[in-house]
Amino acid sequence: MSIFVNKDSRVAVQGVTGKEGSFWTRHMKEMGTQVVFGVTPGKEGQDVAGVPVYHSVRRGMREHPADVAMLFVPPRFTKDAIFEALDAGIRKICATADGIPLHESVQIRKAALSCGAMVVGGNTTGIISVGEALLGIIPYWIDSVYKKGHVGVMTRSGSLTNEVTAEIIKGGFGVTTLVGVGGDPVPGTRFAELLPMYQEDPDTHALVVIGELGGSMEEEVAEAVEAGVFSKPLVVFMGGRTAPEGKRMGHAGAIASHGHGTVKGKTAALLRAGAGVAAKPGEVGPLLREMLGCAT
Repeated sequence: MSIFVNKDSRVAVQGVTGKEGSFWTRHMKEMGTQVVFGVTPGKEGQDVAGVPVYHSVRRGMREHPADVAMLFVPPRFTKDAIFEALDAGIRKICATADGIPLHESVQIRKAALSCGAMVVGGNTTGIISVGEALLGIIPYWIDSVYKKGHVGVMTRSGSLTNEVTAEIIKGGFGVTTLVGVGGDPVPGTRFAELLPMYQEDPDTHALVVIGELGGSMEEEVAEAVEAGVFSKPLVVFMGGRTAPEGKRMGHAGAIASHGHGTVKGKTAALLRAGAGVAAKPGEVGPLLREMLGCAT
């Protein structure tokens, strides 16, 4: 099985006729994703790789009901595109845009929570349920990185994701669903909010979290584990271990200050909760084997 998106999900792509939208729509289809229609205002009647294009989400939904929206739109249009999808009744949304204004990110999260929806992103590479469906810009064709298996992955980082996931494969495992929550200060979905989905998925036997300094999402994971929300083996790797306090590292979400959001503090919280914490990517596979009781 998988979480968030699978082979039966019906996906609408907003911004489908743009350079990124058309390129990744083709690859999403190659992965097996059911892309049922696309949206670009003023381009209705066109198609992208056989995907019909409509002026609006509502117009597309009349002919091709969808339950997931994938957004390839600029940051200044992302809030409106998400609100359009929510208004049309779609409750699972993924947005790749980097640079959504902070106040609009807050509005997006508030709107999604108010109607029971889940928005992943912005500033995410996307979501992949290996062997079933892809949302976003994950290079799924790298066979050494993405193989089907029983380990879920949640990540804040774009650059570290491929490296750490490759170590999971090197350790003899594969992936159920990988979710990139994005690295912005106000993500649409936080790590702890995904934990119940991984807990309920019978095919996910363990979970790897790729975190980094700054914010409190990793501490929230530790709190959720201690509260019994998630009980499966958990391994965490965090980037920014040697970063000086108060310095931004990579993007707006990676900042630690006044003793909060440090890798040291996150590590202590996770260890107390019983997680395995890898000091470097190469330790992820061995830690998984240890926590799952695999023979060496």
